Amino acid sequence: MPILAQIQKRSIQSKMTILQSLKKMDEVKVKMLFVFKDEQFISILTIGDIQRAIIKGLNMNESVIDIIDKNKKFVTPNESSDVVRQKMLRLRAECMPVVDEMGKLVDVYFWKDLFGEKEKENIESINLPVIVMAGGKGTRLAPLTNVYPKPLIPVGEKTIVESIMDKFVSHGCHDFYMSVNYKADTIKNYFDFIGNKEYNIHYFQEDRPLGTAGSLRLLKDKINSTFFVSNCDILIEEDYSEILNYHRSNNNELTVVAALKTFSIPYGTITTGDNGILESIEEKPTLSFKINTGLYILEPSLLDDIPDEFYHITHLMEKLKSEGRRVGVYPISQNDWKDMGDWNEYLKMINVR
Repeated sequence: MPILAQIQKRSIQSKMTILQSLKKMDEVKVKMLFVFKDEQFISILTIGDIQRAIIKGLNMNESVIDIIDKNKKFVTPNESSDVVRQKMLRLRAECMPVVDEMGKLVDVYFWKDLFGEKEKENIESINLPVIVMAGGKGTRLAPLTNVYPKPLIPVGEKTIVESIMDKFVSHGCHDFYMSVNYKADTIKNYFDFIGNKEYNIHYFQEDRPLGTAGSLRLLKDKINSTFFVSNCDILIEEDYSEILNYHRSNNNELTVVAALKTFSIPYGTITTGDNGILESIEEKPTLSFKINTGLYILEPSLLDDIPDEFYHITHLMEKLKSEGRRVGVYPISQNDWKDMGDWNEYLKMINVR
């Protein structure tokens, strides 16, 4: 049976590697692929399957057949559209395959088919404090930041910091602690002017540069629950409740969200041994790295670990690791991380390039 036309672009063969599959998701801008062996439907591959494989440390060149759940539940041709809707809402599924009793894929329901352009519902409310690091000068975005503080630089119809905060609001987070310094009054006046009742903002200000974590010490005795920390120049398109579930289920004290970035080397690479003896040749390899996105989850006890001095959050991570304490890394696709730290990235974010 031929592969359905509407899923041709998002279908892969079971022999494809994990890395190739992730790149395919980025290419077609989806978080679910249909896996076939020739024309026989096997199952679906989700971004969650890939994330769990990365967390387990599996080789990215392994076949996806080794990580997909072949027992995933789909719908049958005789199930009503109401039943399909309920399943998709419960699973927050991007699409739902229709599989007959012979295991053949006969149809696919897409979210927009049943719900239009309405955003996915049932986002888990996590209602945790969020710290936004908004005190930097943003020198790499000068001369724009000579006029505006970086958090107030527009991205579309909103400022970047509002876009960040709105993402947290969609997950039930309304208490924001904003670290300010450069043009602090401008930031405060802006939020006073817009008067968004979804934001409950508490400002705190360092009296000297304290690094990306040093100012967190100022919140000691003010935050008593697990909390998020976000840079003010990033957007993360991810289900934050899934990141929190990973953080808690692994008993992490700190979790960093990392984007899987790939680089293709357009040459054959050579590995040599003693006396320059050839060991191997690899044609045009792809290298993968996990990049710190600037989004973190921390336990409140960590505020006691931050000294009253210039201190980066990476210093805190290294301290915890040296003491044998748990620092987790939650992987996301590189396309789910948007960074406007410099002009090139900002122009990409606003689709100029």
